Amino acid sequence: MSRNFKCTFCENYYSTLNRLSQHLKRCKQTFYSSTEESNEEVSEIISDINDMSLDSEEFQSVLEDLPSSSKTRENPSQNLYEFEECEEYDGDISLISQPNIIQDSEMFEEILNFEEPENLELIEEVLQSQSNEELRNSEFFEERFRSIEEFEIEEPEIEINEFPNEAYADLMTLVTKHNLNNKAGNAIIKFFNKHSNVSISPLPKNIVVEYFIHYCPIVNCIENLLSNPEITKHFAYDYKDLAFEGEKSYGEQFTGNWWKSVNASIPSVAKVLSIILYSDATTLDTLGKSSLHPIYISLGNIPTWRRNKEDAKQLLGYLPIISAKDETEKKSSEFKILVRKTFYNSIKFLLEPLFENTSIDLKIDGKRIWFYTRISTVICDWPKAYTFSLTYKSSNSNYPCHFCLVSKDNLANTCLRKSQAVLRNKENMKKYYDNDTTKEASLEPVYNYFWNIPDLNIYDATVPDRMHHLDLGLYHYQIEFTKELLSKSSIDKFNRRIAEIPRHPGLKIFAGGLQSIARLTANEFRDLMKVMVFVIDNLHNKDLSEVYVKWNEMYLLSRLETFKESDLKIFQKAIDDWANLFIKLFRNISGLKFPKLHSWKYHIIDTIRKYGAINGYTTETYESLHETYVKIPYRLSNKRDVETQIMKIVNKYNYIQNIM
Repeated sequence: MSRNFKCTFCENYYSTLNRLSQHLKRCKQTFYSSTEESNEEVSEIISDINDMSLDSEEFQSVLEDLPSSSKTRENPSQNLYEFEECEEYDGDISLISQPNIIQDSEMFEEILNFEEPENLELIEEVLQSQSNEELRNSEFFEERFRSIEEFEIEEPEIEINEFPNEAYADLMTLVTKHNLNNKAGNAIIKFFNKHSNVSISPLPKNIVVEYFIHYCPIVNCIENLLSNPEITKHFAYDYKDLAFEGEKSYGEQFTGNWWKSVNASIPSVAKVLSIILYSDATTLDTLGKSSLHPIYISLGNIPTWRRNKEDAKQLLGYLPIISAKDETEKKSSEFKILVRKTFYNSIKFLLEPLFENTSIDLKIDGKRIWFYTRISTVICDWPKAYTFSLTYKSSNSNYPCHFCLVSKDNLANTCLRKSQAVLRNKENMKKYYDNDTTKEASLEPVYNYFWNIPDLNIYDATVPDRMHHLDLGLYHYQIEFTKELLSKSSIDKFNRRIAEIPRHPGLKIFAGGLQSIARLTANEFRDLMKVMVFVIDNLHNKDLSEVYVKWNEMYLLSRLETFKESDLKIFQKAIDDWANLFIKLFRNISGLKFPKLHSWKYHIIDTIRKYGAINGYTTETYESLHETYVKIPYRLSNKRDVETQIMKIVNKYNYIQNIM
């Protein structure tokens, strides 16, 4: 309740009772002398107005002729209502409260809601019976008005009308929930009334959300790489039939069988331009609340040692990341298909300019050279390999390997026949798609854009990555299962041995033992490989020590820069020896349904023969690109329209690199 006191004669407000009493002394005489004359004049005006239309000229003239006082406005209707200015009138009227009518609007509300109280006689007694001296007495005045306030006035029940129909009720719920103004509500009603009689709804189920690809044209990326003389002077143009000690050998990509096959399929005067793609999502901040999905490009014509340097790779763009409103939508089949389609539409958009024509002319060291562009390998982690090949990601699917159609029950089978692991290729997978039987091959029901690219089998081009396959994959499982196999006392001894390892340059020390391995990096796992043979010795049995010895033998062979055919046989035997011990020791702890275990045993040797040594397609050197092309530019941005700002920063970076 307001603390101001109102004069009942002229309806002015006063902050104290003393000022009110002084005012009443003067106001009463003025009020009584003018009331009779004023009442007659107002009655005549009201009578005339009742007979008029609100929009008639006579009504306007009456408003103009009304007697004005110091508190009367020249144009009351203008002060009370003001139409919202817009190009098209939508029937939306905004009530604008002017500063000089705030008090009068409160008084207007009181007049509308006024009902004669039962204590009217008490109010009249206060106004009429008290002398000026009594009004000046603030204690007496407060006491009498307190008695009026304490008197309870019963408010009448207000009948609330229901909405005329359910549609209107739903509309009001929508307007209230999303805090829409009258204009938006009117627009919804207009739209609904216009299209509600259509038998089939022309609208999608949801508002369309736009996603954008921020990219650099792929031809520009290639030209940027070829403009670097430090790259072009080591550039390979032809297939090299490598032999070492009289044996067929495999090292660089241009010594593999894939290059040999492509080279034989193009004109003899043309050259092969091998495109290598790398894709992996990464977080932007330490909290991991936002992320980007960059895709990079490099060339297989560049030798591995030179390609591993940062300037031999180019950022192609950022693939859109589709967001789900909740976990239910995220797990739905419709959402998964939408994600796959968006990914492949983006890939097609980025790569299509390269394959619009069968060949391309590029300038290298001032000479024009005729190239046939081909995608050789896609370097990525295991989940992303499923995305590129459009196979089911779950290891519990019927055929969880993207290389072949091996059953999930045979993933740990070390004696598979060829008929039990039919290799995937674009011909047999496209048949499943055309016959609408994709489920039988654990294949997503989405057309694979890579089927259109010549000389590419996307199912073996998504090569095994050593870092994710071994360092962060199978070796992680091996340590985890070892700890489960050991007793509590052996685990304590295990941790003490790790903590007691003396310091050595380049070797990470785990001073607190190995309490958790969930967040270890690939480098830290490689440090553990150097000491685990000694840590695990005599903790359980000979086989447990031997599996770590066999692992190290296999891992060292995987890092060879060149493989002779005899080396491949030795490497295959090392893989088999380790895998047999691994399965023997840990099968009871885990079902060992690991597609990585299967693909490493059965597909890595063929991959080396086709695309060269493993060092040429590991993600180890690509992971550092995230810092240059994602994280640092993100920190330099203002965190709005991140992709646009990052692309500008990256373009400036590339420009500076080219002119240096």
